[in-house]
Amino acid sequence: MKKLNLQLFAEKVEGKIDRKYMAHMIDSGSLCHGEAEGWEILGDDLEEYSVDLNPDTESVQNILGQTTFKHNGYEASSEADPYYARTDSVLSTKLQEIIDHRYKDDSCKTSALEVHMWEGDETAGYTAWKQECYVIPTSYGGDTSGYQIPFTVNYVGERVKGKYVPKTKKFTPDEAAAMA
Repeated sequence: MKKLNLQLFAEKVEGKIDRKYMAHMIDSGSLCHGEAEGWEILGDDLEEYSVDLNPDTESVQNILGQTTFKHNGYEASSEADPYYARTDSVLSTKLQEIIDHRYKDDSCKTSALEVHMWEGDETAGYTAWKQECYVIPTSYGGDTSGYQIPFTVNYVGERVKGKYVPKTKKFTPDEAAAMA
C-alpha cells in the first residue's frame, strides 16, 4: 500500500491554503467487499482533483414575474484521471479486480475521506469528512507513460464529520455523529 506522506501532516498551515493540504483518500481495503479498512491517499500523478458538487437546482418564473428558486441537493462526484496502476497499491489491485470481473453495484462501494490538514494537529487529529462512495473505473490501458486505470468517485449518503490521525491511519467520527 502506498505510504502517506506524513511530512505533509507535520506542517503548520497559515494564510492561503495550498492545494496539498486538502487530502482525498479512498478506503481501498473495503473495496470489493474487503474487510479491513485501509486509507489510500490520492494524488500521485494527479495534477488536479476536484469534487464536482453537481447541484440540482431550478429557477421558475411565474406569470407575475416572480422567480422561485429550488435547491434539491447535490450529486457529488470526482474524476481521478490519470490514475497510474502501481504494484504497491491496494487501490490499483482492487480497480483491476473490478475491471477483470466487471463488478458493479455494491462490489464497487467503499468510503472516501477528505482531510482538512489545516484544521487540527498530528496528535489530536485533523478535521475530516467521511462519506460512502462508489469507485467506478472508466477505462484501462493508456499510452507508453504507464498502465492507467482512471476512475470516477460517486459520493452517496450522508457525510460524517470526525478526526483523522495520520500516525494511526484511522478515522474517528465526532461523538455526536457516533451517538446518532
